[in-house]
Amino acid sequence: MKIKKVSLIGLGAIGAAYGSKLNEVESISLKVIASKDRIERYSKQGFDVNGKKYNFDFISPEEDIEPADLILVSVKYHHLKHTIEDMRKHVGPNTIILSLLNGISSEEILGNEYGMRKMLYAMCVAIDAVREGTNIKFSNIGKIVFGEKDNTYSENVLAVEELFDKAEIPYEIPENIMRSLWWKFMVNVGINQVSAVLRAPYGVFQKSNKALGLIKNSMEEVIEISKKIGINLEIKDIDEFINIMMELSPNGKTSMCQDIEGGRKTEVDMFAGTIYKLGLEHGVNTPVNKMLYDMIKVLEQMDEIKKYT
Repeated sequence: MKIKKVSLIGLGAIGAAYGSKLNEVESISLKVIASKDRIERYSKQGFDVNGKKYNFDFISPEEDIEPADLILVSVKYHHLKHTIEDMRKHVGPNTIILSLLNGISSEEILGNEYGMRKMLYAMCVAIDAVREGTNIKFSNIGKIVFGEKDNTYSENVLAVEELFDKAEIPYEIPENIMRSLWWKFMVNVGINQVSAVLRAPYGVFQKSNKALGLIKNSMEEVIEISKKIGINLEIKDIDEFINIMMELSPNGKTSMCQDIEGGRKTEVDMFAGTIYKLGLEHGVNTPVNKMLYDMIKVLEQMDEIKKYT
């Protein structure tokens, strides 16, 4: 299988960063799915990725189109239900779907709608992209880690591997994709949530042991739950992330930190909310994540609260 038609939905920092790489490949037809009002706004402003202008080929969800060979989904978790409908006309019998969402559940949600055989499990690691309006900057594009749930080297995996080679998108096909997803989930539960509460870029965690200790404490709760369900993360998995984080741009910010600063809804329900529920289910105390959940929920409401003070 050769991937020639790619559809991308979600032009946040990550979507735009990887979309810019795909847009450079002449043999690839890249379509970016967006609502009509976004298309109008994006077309006027254009996208600037690391100082280079990109005029993506936009398409609204209502427009008819031949099915894509590959759909990259790069939206926020709370937009996923709407996204499933917006991408419907791009899904065909042989379409591969690759979800770049945070968390551990988007593949199952998309697969329940379109069929699990279309799904490859995936995550992004070490990308420090930041978006302000239609301007995206990154010093490290990181890599996309992907694979089949059963870790087989399928035709779909080979096709995506060939595409990423063409687009010069760094990637990894791990021995155990589910453990890799849980590792990234652990990372997000730690750095995303604590950075959102502190409104802190990576540089704060690179220099402050107290800030670093907060993310370690939240991650340790994920490790305890992972042991209950057979994923078996270890303390050395935290150390692996810290080594990666130390190489990121000090000015880079997590997506959740950017959401809080921008007054947007966060993915806290998917992170601390999930950990709290799993903790109750498996008998694991999760006080750090319960605290982070409550604090971030208040931060999400701050603009509304200020109206009455």
